[in-house]
Amino acid sequence: MERIRDDYLRELLRVYFIMGSPNCYQASEAVLEAAIQGGITLFQFREKGKGCLQGEEKLRLAQRLQTICKSYNIPFIVNDDIELALEIDADGVHIGQEDEPADAVRIKIGHKILGVSAHNLTEAEKAIAAGADYLGIGPIYPTTTKEDAKAAQGISFLKELRQTGIDIPLVGIGGITASNASPVIRAGADGVSVITAISHAEDPKAAARLLREAVLAGI
Repeated sequence: MERIRDDYLRELLRVYFIMGSPNCYQASEAVLEAAIQGGITLFQFREKGKGCLQGEEKLRLAQRLQTICKSYNIPFIVNDDIELALEIDADGVHIGQEDEPADAVRIKIGHKILGVSAHNLTEAEKAIAAGADYLGIGPIYPTTTKEDAKAAQGISFLKELRQTGIDIPLVGIGGITASNASPVIRAGADGVSVITAISHAEDPKAAARLLREAVLAGI
């Protein structure tokens, strides 16, 4: 497997859905399938938070969601859990600044997709040097999904990264909805990543479709 191309990855990042069982009001499998039908382009399994599954139950849910993604040809990314990602042969992993160092993760996963969260220029440059394929930038807007989230920084950091000459694929995260997604794209992001904008929606398919429309409008 060769290293993923930037142009292909930019397309994958357009509507990036992140979810685990604690985020859903409906069955996780139903939410994911509806979101795919609505137009998401990439999926990240993030089983964290109060009531999250552990061990064998987490593994089985990951496998069920991965099967759905495969049936629609949607790449399956695992948040933080490198061992799980390798066990199920996921398409990649996403790590934060508090997780294992990116260069160590790159060695473990080979040419799988590696996403890294970055909150300032130093973190971004370090992640790129360590082999990140894309950066998750945020939180763009205030969010309550992640309890330890940093202060929202708006779209200014996205603009700063692009003005500095950094051309790695970027995805914005944090408080993004269909109503505020377009400015994130115009500021320099290739796509948006969301959790509750889809997982808490009464109609996840419609929510995903509206997000996709907003992203495309910003390009």
